[in-house]
Amino acid sequence: MKHTLFDGGLSWFKVCCCMLLLWISVPSARAQVSVEATIDSLQLLIGEQTKVRLQVSMDANQKLRLPVVADTLVRGVEVLDVAKPDTQLLNDNKRWLISQEYTITSFDSALYYLPPFEVLVNDQSYRSEALALKVYSVPVDTLHPDQFFGPKGVQEVPLTWDDVAPLVYALLLMIILGGVSVFFVIRYRNNKPIIKIIRVEPKLPPHQLAMKKIEEIKADKMARANDPKKYYTELTEVIRMYIRERFGFNAMEMTSAEIIERLLQEDKESVKDLRTLFETADLVKFAKHAPLMNENDMNLVNAVDFINQTKVEEDPNAKKGPTEIKVEEKRSKQGRIVLLASIAVTGLAAVVALYVAVRHIIDLFF
Repeated sequence: MKHTLFDGGLSWFKVCCCMLLLWISVPSARAQVSVEATIDSLQLLIGEQTKVRLQVSMDANQKLRLPVVADTLVRGVEVLDVAKPDTQLLNDNKRWLISQEYTITSFDSALYYLPPFEVLVNDQSYRSEALALKVYSVPVDTLHPDQFFGPKGVQEVPLTWDDVAPLVYALLLMIILGGVSVFFVIRYRNNKPIIKIIRVEPKLPPHQLAMKKIEEIKADKMARANDPKKYYTELTEVIRMYIRERFGFNAMEMTSAEIIERLLQEDKESVKDLRTLFETADLVKFAKHAPLMNENDMNLVNAVDFINQTKVEEDPNAKKGPTEIKVEEKRSKQGRIVLLASIAVTGLAAVVALYVAVRHIIDLFF
């Protein structure tokens, strides 16, 4: 019987120990989250401000929901501002410390009870302690009304270097840029374009140009006597060039027979003697024919006669082309363009600096 009672008592003891351990473990689990509310000043004058600080400490793996505060904490205590939450990691990033500040004020003198703040951590509610706030009215000495003064006028704040520095810098920059712009304008006015005058030789009519070259061939007596191939090549080339300019077809690329055939369509009378010239020239150039001296002179006369018979006299009343052309040097033109661009850039920058200076003057004195 005694053994049974002892066993029963031992069982009850075990049950009590388990309940005690369970009761101790629950507060330790809840102790992982702490909510604390503090106030900077417990006493205020009407209209003064103070800050209420809410701090939540919890494990890093937990989720927090802060309270949503309206315009007032309680009737008579207004919330002016709610700061952004400040988050800190503690204990090797294992815990969070989250702080949030509320700026409050009151315009009624009284003793206010500020209820606890309620937060949710993993959807479980936790509360801070309640706070108190005493608001006093401003003491007024009604026995001495002569000590009351009306509102003071607006006090002028003296200017500092920080106030006028942007204005000074803008004016200096405007003066410098304006001076540089004026310098470029003077340079541009003095930098007159460099003009080169090119003399243009008047273009001779085809018959005059041909006659000039024939006179040069005629003066080369050595070629006529010793080198008939050169003589006839130069002579026929002059005639071909004259035909090209006078009749308008490319005789330089045509054979003698083709030239004669084409000229028969233009002027039959003048072609007879020219045919003899081309035939003799072909024999000399391709068949090594050795013409006599009088034959060379005769063909030269035939060339002159052909030119005189087919030439077109220049109209004396026709307007002559310019004998001189004025051309501006490329380097001079580029320099003037650079000066114009510099004037535009510096002038625009000076105008911008002037605008900034005027705006700053308006902000300072008006």
